[in-house]
Amino acid sequence: MTDEFRTIKTEGEGYYTEKRSKFLAFAHHVESVEEIKDLLAGYRKKYYDARHVCYAYMLGPERTEFRANDDGEPSSTAGKPILGQINSQELTDILIVVVRYYGGVNLGTSGLIVAYREAASDAIAHCEIETRQVEEVITYSFAYPMMNDVMRIVKEMNPRILSQTYDNTCEIKLSIRKSEAETLRNKLNKVSFQ
Repeated sequence: MTDEFRTIKTEGEGYYTEKRSKFLAFAHHVESVEEIKDLLAGYRKKYYDARHVCYAYMLGPERTEFRANDDGEPSSTAGKPILGQINSQELTDILIVVVRYYGGVNLGTSGLIVAYREAASDAIAHCEIETRQVEEVITYSFAYPMMNDVMRIVKEMNPRILSQTYDNTCEIKLSIRKSEAETLRNKLNKVSFQ
């Protein structure tokens, strides 16, 4: 199991024109379907006069949640080519919207596929791509006298500290790379039995 994934860090815009049809492409980093719905509603409102607002998205480090939408274009001529560009770059947590203004000349299915693919590709080309780690959150409760042992493990394994409370019973919330989560959990549990 890999604990890394590629996504975009910055938004990107792309453009393609063919026989007076204009294709405006927008790439966004997204993390939920709700976020996607909000962005799509915004594009439909902003580009209310456009003929089509087609899109594709991919969510999750496993890249299992995705969708492609042709928005009235012939089947598989818009959403699939956009999704194809996302897949060719192995990206996730990304939404690409392509807005089409019809130029009066039909492009045919192969022309549409090329246009949507090129517009999406141009949008990705204008994004900064980064590799991120899949992280797991571990919440650990312990008695105050165990503080030094717990902090020694935290210093050694270097997880991100999300929150911490110190009282009679202390609690620390840590985020660490998924492949190292079990090791961290085991080390913390050993402290409990010392």
